[in-house]
Amino acid sequence: MKFVPSLVAVAVAVLTVGTANAQDYPGTKPVTFVVPFAAGGPTDRVARDLAEAMRKTMPGGNFTVENAAGAGGTIGANKVAKAKADGHTLLLWHIGMAATPGLYRKLPYKPLEDFEYLGLVNEVPMTLLGKPQLPANTYRDFENYIRANSGKLNIAHAGLGSASHICGLMWQHAVKLNDSMTTIPFGGTAPAMTNLIGGQVDVMCDQTTNTTSQIEAGRVKAFAVTTAKPLSNHKLLKDYPTLQEMGLKGFDLTIWHGLYAPKGTPEPILKKLNDAMKLALKDPEFIKKQEGLGAVVVTDKRMERAEHKAFVAAEIAKLKPVIDAAGKFAD
Repeated sequence: MKFVPSLVAVAVAVLTVGTANAQDYPGTKPVTFVVPFAAGGPTDRVARDLAEAMRKTMPGGNFTVENAAGAGGTIGANKVAKAKADGHTLLLWHIGMAATPGLYRKLPYKPLEDFEYLGLVNEVPMTLLGKPQLPANTYRDFENYIRANSGKLNIAHAGLGSASHICGLMWQHAVKLNDSMTTIPFGGTAPAMTNLIGGQVDVMCDQTTNTTSQIEAGRVKAFAVTTAKPLSNHKLLKDYPTLQEMGLKGFDLTIWHGLYAPKGTPEPILKKLNDAMKLALKDPEFIKKQEGLGAVVVTDKRMERAEHKAFVAAEIAKLKPVIDAAGKFAD
């Protein structure tokens, strides 16, 4: 029994230190958003917009962005997983958080165990595209044409783990066309899109961030969107059907971004960050910037930490079997 008071004292001391740290947080030390991609891309822009918005919602906070690109985003993610759990190193990442457990047979971290989930930030719809010369103008004609030309057509993507790669895999799996098209990977979205516009490749599926201007200019053909509901508020894509409406029951795919901290970050700090993030998502300027990217700011319960984690777990369960079935891994 004589040990019990000392154990209680230790617990109280730890709690007191954690609370004191939270009261001072973030202090004078900057909070760094690690982006696992190069500067200038869509994820980098989301991180910089969020950092700017959270500066307003957390008085005294100095939010910065650090790019740690490589290995499909896993280098940056691993850096945060191994960082000191003090709330000063965070990860801003997209759907790759859910795709990499399938793409990599060995990861240096565990997505559902080595991070604290802080909330979902935004979602970007996807569009299914064809080259301008493709002899189809509706989704039904498009799918029939693909089936009638099995083995003769190809589908492009911007590299393993990219939004276009994941979208293409999910669509081919849903319509049972896995073996009917040749997959052509490119070293980024720009060359993949250039080849689609030029007619060197036939099909591509990518986020509206990259496709809207090409559709509007008539340089590619669009056939459907990948969201569960029609994009009724999108001036260009509001009349395009969803893949669910076209018979692919349960098809719902967006490119989302979430915010994460290293496992073990004190609870009071996590609450401060989540509160600041939720306020930032209501900032009119932040919302406007996201709309400019073709993204929709999250307003539902996935802003909450537990719901964010449950959502990512469901996304992993959805993506991994499809990636495993394709049999093409990044390692």
